Amino acid sequence: MAKLSTTLKNLVDKNGKALVAYIVAGDPEPGVTVKLMHALVHSGADVIELGVPFSDPEAEGPVIQLAHERALVHNISLVDCLAMVRQFRESNSETPVVLMGYLNPIEVMGYDVFAEKASAAGVNGTIIVNLPPEEAGDYANRLEDKGIETVYLLAPTTTDDRARTVCDASRGFVYYVSLKGTTGAGHLDAADVAEKVGRFRQYSHLPILVGFGVRDGNSASAVAEVSDGAVVGSAIVNLMAENQGNEAALIASVSEFVAGLRRAIDDR
Repeated sequence: MAKLSTTLKNLVDKNGKALVAYIVAGDPEPGVTVKLMHALVHSGADVIELGVPFSDPEAEGPVIQLAHERALVHNISLVDCLAMVRQFRESNSETPVVLMGYLNPIEVMGYDVFAEKASAAGVNGTIIVNLPPEEAGDYANRLEDKGIETVYLLAPTTTDDRARTVCDASRGFVYYVSLKGTTGAGHLDAADVAEKVGRFRQYSHLPILVGFGVRDGNSASAVAEVSDGAVVGSAIVNLMAENQGNEAALIASVSEFVAGLRRAIDDR
């Protein structure tokens, strides 16, 4: 079983809940990324979701769009992202790393080359926002051959037929986007999340994790109560923006915040 699946299955088997932490590679500057990845793990993150900077991140709200822009000022590329994962793996071989981004840079690199380089770097999964499962056959097959799992998205508007397709195609976990809109938008409705996750569970043999709108301990706890874990991105990235230029303060503030999320999830 691949590392991402194994990690999440072990959590589920122990009645634990996953905490997935998202940052953008190279934000606010390249030297902080790997240090922050280690800090996230130390603070309680079970999985790291590493955003690949892209010029047109259409699923992202203003906070994460700005993070992409800050990274692109340093010309951070897909190759650089893989190098950061490889550096992280020098002292952490256990924590799953999932690349989240858009298909365009991968198409430029080529599926075979990407699969080979991502595997060599230690990538465990991908979430490609603009690649629906119906069009992902060649891509997913090449990654699966290298033990890299492909995660797909469910939304509040997803029909039952569509949910079945998404859940059948997903590997590792299924990502439920809890809000209509972009990252960081709106107010999370825990009752609605519970209803949707409950409905989608009939189609998924994998853990269902919830992201978008999880911004503090209360929302993380509420989400974890009705799903298999929470994905937190904009709230972390916003702290990074507030502390850019002061690496020590950035890492300390993010570490404290993520540790608080961990406690809230575990103490629910």
